[in-house]
Amino acid sequence: MTQATSAVTGSGDLPVPGDVVGPNASGRRSALVVLRSLFQLTKPRIIELLLVTTLPTMLLARRGLPGIGLIAVTLIGGSLAAGSANTLNCYLDRDIDAVMKRTSRRPLVARGGKAAIRPGEALAFGVMLGVAATLLLGLLANWLSAALADGAILFYVFVYTLLLKRRTASNIVIGGAAGCFPVLVGWAAVTGSVSWPAVVLFAVIFLWTPPHFWALAMKFRDDYAAANVPMLPVVAPAATVARKILVYSYAMVVATLLLAPYAGWVYGACAAGLGGWFLLEAHRLRAGIASAGAPAPMRLFHLSIAYLTLLFAVVAVTAVLPWHTW
Repeated sequence: MTQATSAVTGSGDLPVPGDVVGPNASGRRSALVVLRSLFQLTKPRIIELLLVTTLPTMLLARRGLPGIGLIAVTLIGGSLAAGSANTLNCYLDRDIDAVMKRTSRRPLVARGGKAAIRPGEALAFGVMLGVAATLLLGLLANWLSAALADGAILFYVFVYTLLLKRRTASNIVIGGAAGCFPVLVGWAAVTGSVSWPAVVLFAVIFLWTPPHFWALAMKFRDDYAAANVPMLPVVAPAATVARKILVYSYAMVVATLLLAPYAGWVYGACAAGLGGWFLLEAHRLRAGIASAGAPAPMRLFHLSIAYLTLLFAVVAVTAVLPWHTW
């Protein structure tokens, strides 16, 4: 299970707050430095957002509260899987992380001739997290949820990081699918299968990812350009990016409403209201670019996080209401 968000997904290139203290003058590293650095490789802020989508999906699948043990296993297993994917991403992207200002503090980037974590250590740690996630989910939830978590790791590492990220402006559109897997994992952990409500939630996050990440990439366009990463804002004018953000935003809102026949009228009303809020901000971004030519995208980026959090909070609440259906 991976990002996005952010990346979900997609926001995996956000900076980690604070710096990582590297080796001391003698070249030795304290255990605390190593542990803290390994933890930062997992991109914990992205994992938080993934969990925001996993638990509500489990509630919806159960139409109530699943067993606490199953919730714990799924969330921990999902966190391990996401941490695995993010760590392997840091291992593979350590060269461009050193070029980009906001990622230059990551543990694998050398400062003063030394990095806080050696590449081999990061690789081993990432693989270990993936194995732990597979065994935990497979043995204590079910093997379908474990397979889906593994699929997310493989997709994020091989499809997004290795195949798409440095080659095409469609990188986040296709690669962002990795951050959609948590809802499938959560649904499968509860039901042992994947049915259409889970697929709809997958589609919602899939369509949410480009507006979310392109807004961030507009802000940090120069970073991506310096690293020769062809994110859409690097290779297309701001007006084109804003137009595509708007298209994906409308498609995302439509996808959220497709869940209403299953999740109920309370969810449908809230999804429509939240969707209108998101679309208003997307239109504001496009209008600002059209009038001034200077994008101010971080408002939409931060709103997108709040939007997804609130939407899935609605999913969670309405899933346990006794009168949620039409």
